[in-house]
Amino acid sequence: MRMSDAPTGSTVPRRQLGRYLRKLRTDARMTVKAAADALEWSEAKMWRIETGNTSLRSLDVEAMCRAYGAPDEMREALMGLAKETKGKGWWHAYGDVIPGGFDLYVGLEEATESLEQYAPELVPGLLQTPDYHRALLNKSRPDLQGDEADRRVQLRAQRQNLITRVTSPPKLRVVLNEAVIRRVVGGPDVMADQLVRLTEMNERPNVSIRVAPFSFGAHGGFDTALFTLMRFPTTGDGRDHEPPTVYVQGFTGALYLDKPHEIHRYAEAFAEMWDDALPQDDSTALFHRMAREMNGQ
Repeated sequence: MRMSDAPTGSTVPRRQLGRYLRKLRTDARMTVKAAADALEWSEAKMWRIETGNTSLRSLDVEAMCRAYGAPDEMREALMGLAKETKGKGWWHAYGDVIPGGFDLYVGLEEATESLEQYAPELVPGLLQTPDYHRALLNKSRPDLQGDEADRRVQLRAQRQNLITRVTSPPKLRVVLNEAVIRRVVGGPDVMADQLVRLTEMNERPNVSIRVAPFSFGAHGGFDTALFTLMRFPTTGDGRDHEPPTVYVQGFTGALYLDKPHEIHRYAEAFAEMWDDALPQDDSTALFHRMAREMNGQ
């Protein structure tokens, strides 16, 4: 059975698979030519794989991982991901064919040029304080104790370096439902610190956070869950290097959408919410005022 050169199915797992395989190759200090020679493939085929322009058989992925000296766990994860590259849409259920620790969303997030998020219930991960995140873990995953909980908090903090990095940090625009800042997570002190964090983040040049107040009534995203619209760097002639992707978070998995009509619907909803929400300065003032209230001032 010959591997198809035609891009089929959802682009999300193909693009992620390509990123991970490219990283394995570079970590092994192999050029594209050296890898192609070792696998007895053409350089053109290697390029299509690493840019997500072709689906892959799990046996092909296994061969690449062995050539690069990838650990067994990584090899098994990538082989599981390869099985998803032929799907028409993509629902990533953690702990199914792909291990839960193999965080595909983070890989996409790191490659973005801009992110637009709507949060109806909780502060998004990129903006959470460690104590806020720990309080959420205590509720959602009471089985996590000690070192495992600490590791998750540390990983979240590392992920947030994306926004504060010196070189080309992505632009982040967030609309928070007013419920997010009124729900006291972890107690008044933890919530006050979280509101201060939102105030500080809203002063960064690449971050803009707005609040959708209750008084505005229904809005473009009132019937949707938390979602993130990710856009990626463009080519020299202004075309998308890879298509935008919407990530919708759920209890048992994550939905990744990349069809043009899907992107348009979410972009339209976000734009409506953004225009209707409180301006950035007013939102910052609200964070500051509520933090003072939490502290009893």
